[in-house]
Amino acid sequence: MSKTETKAAGSSLSGGASPAMEVKTALAGFLSDFNTFQSDISSRIQKQEDRLTMIDRKNMTHAHRPVLSQAADLDAPHKKAFAAYLRSGDDDGLRGLELEEKALSTAVAADGGYLVDPVTADSIAGVLRNASSIRSIANVVQVEATAYDVLIDHTDIGAGWASETAATATTGTPLLERISIPLHELSALPKASQRLLDDSAFDVEGWLAERIANKFARAEGAAFITGDGIDKPKGFLAHTAVADSAWTWGNLGYVPTGAAGDFNAVAQSDAIVDLVYALGARYRAGASFVMNSKTAGAVRKMKDVDGRFLWSDGLAASEPARLMGYPVLISEDMPDIALDATAIAFGDFAAGYTVAERPDLRILRDPFSAKPHVLFYATKRVGGDVSDFSAIKLLKFSIS
Repeated sequence: MSKTETKAAGSSLSGGASPAMEVKTALAGFLSDFNTFQSDISSRIQKQEDRLTMIDRKNMTHAHRPVLSQAADLDAPHKKAFAAYLRSGDDDGLRGLELEEKALSTAVAADGGYLVDPVTADSIAGVLRNASSIRSIANVVQVEATAYDVLIDHTDIGAGWASETAATATTGTPLLERISIPLHELSALPKASQRLLDDSAFDVEGWLAERIANKFARAEGAAFITGDGIDKPKGFLAHTAVADSAWTWGNLGYVPTGAAGDFNAVAQSDAIVDLVYALGARYRAGASFVMNSKTAGAVRKMKDVDGRFLWSDGLAASEPARLMGYPVLISEDMPDIALDATAIAFGDFAAGYTVAERPDLRILRDPFSAKPHVLFYATKRVGGDVSDFSAIKLLKFSIS
């Protein structure tokens, strides 16, 4: 007998049954239907799990292939297609691999340029991190928009002591500061002869990555320190510097050396000590010194009152030198020691300076503008600015 017939028979037999019996009969029918539905779902889930298990086994088989064959299967088509585009402008391989492209014209798809392949892009990013010292200690974020906003709470919420019977007074409200960091276009335009590109022994990808990385690293390094913010990032030295005793938000505080254009002849190291302790305690744990090589040459000769050098070189190859226990980054874009120059910076740059960038790097091949050479127009979007004005202090070579 089917479920429908059973339910119909139950209905006819329950003509004189009590309401409780009718509810019990209906509930029994519902539970039977639900159990059938649950069994069907379980069966479908098991089939899906069996299917995923078979896929995992296939993936494990591919994963255990020899490394060289796996690299050839995954990397070679991409690198070969990208190299073909750089050498001859042939973008058929790129289209076949369905690479993302930036098209500014519907007539010629490659007018906007193709995004650099991952291997080359990683090489460029690695050089940027190593060569641009401020980038290596700053807060670096990747964004997809045209600007990056930083919200800073640089005031404190009010508080007070309350008694059992007295009314609680209203306390102060914290203020949020919005700092907007626009992204600017950084470009490089290396060129090579077509004959050189035709030479199969020439590593066109490695050459292009090195040239672009060197150009970008130099441009970024200067902008993050002294950039004026017009079509480029704004450097921390571009902000107004005021005496630390009169410091206000929006400016960078400085500590004077006590001598015009030099360290104080009587107590040279006192200015370094004053600079360190002008920075708030919560920033000192992650703080670093930033100066150029000429300034470092003068500072590393300093000794304390007991005749011990303030400067200590790193024991390991990758370990930075330290001044008073804090790491020192050498950036040649910092100014030399001179009258009123702020030649040394000290602060927690991870909190004090933010670098915002788009993750993509675009390449446009131009074989027409500089015949017989081929130009490679590379662009990326990057911005930078001070995000916490209390996290960076400067040493000014002045009397006051």
